[in-house]
Amino acid sequence: MSDLSSRTAMKYTYEQLAKMIDHSLLHPTLTDQELEDGCKIAAQYGVASVCIKPYAVQRAANLLRGSGVNVGAVIGFPHGNSCTESKRYETELACRDGAVEIDMVINIGKALSGDWDYVEQDVKAVCDEAHRRGAQVKVIFENDYLTKGGAGLSSDDFKRELCELCERAGADWVKTSSGYGFVKQADGHYNYQGATEHDLSLMRAHVSPKVQVKAAGGVRDLDGLIKVRDLGASRCGATATAAMLDEYRRREQAEQAGRAVEGRSTALGAGGY
Repeated sequence: MSDLSSRTAMKYTYEQLAKMIDHSLLHPTLTDQELEDGCKIAAQYGVASVCIKPYAVQRAANLLRGSGVNVGAVIGFPHGNSCTESKRYETELACRDGAVEIDMVINIGKALSGDWDYVEQDVKAVCDEAHRRGAQVKVIFENDYLTKGGAGLSSDDFKRELCELCERAGADWVKTSSGYGFVKQADGHYNYQGATEHDLSLMRAHVSPKVQVKAAGGVRDLDGLIKVRDLGASRCGATATAAMLDEYRRREQAEQAGRAVEGRSTALGAGGY
């Protein structure tokens, strides 16, 4: 492409984009060393937060003290099936250990059953506990499981209902995906889309300005991150943090030197994390 792609990349500052990223350290096989290395990357690049498993909160909080990077913990992850009291207590423990952000998964089966009161109270219990302890909450819908809708609603109407429910329950963010919502395909393989442009636009349109939107799954490069921001999301779960932000610096340097920078058109919703 021409240097138009460079100018497009530079419409946001490094800090604006870095502070969108929740650096994800959630893989099932993540080791203690990988946790420490991931926290170092988060601090080095000045991201918004690390998003980690509950057992690791205390260690991450110690590693990141004074760095300006928040510690976030997942709750009821990845399928949302824990009972409400377990989610509430998991939130209490995570906050005690140093988490100031909570990413919880809704009870997907209850939502698909149309038990909206249960789902709302489940979300509210976590939000109330987190807010009492000074933490904020991101509520994960897992949109790949909602492509056919449910409870007599189309997919889009179902997501709109969840947006409204989560806002009533006190959510600070609504979030597209966990990054682990794999769907079995006709050939027997499992995959998922993750965050899509359609879903990000829909979710942004159906919560008030006081509720933010987070993308997760399938955002793996700088152009994807920029697209997420263009669509109105303020956070993005990512593992490709270093690659994204190194690319920003590369383009920034090229722009300063008056060189054209080749970007690329990035489609969201391609899965991966």
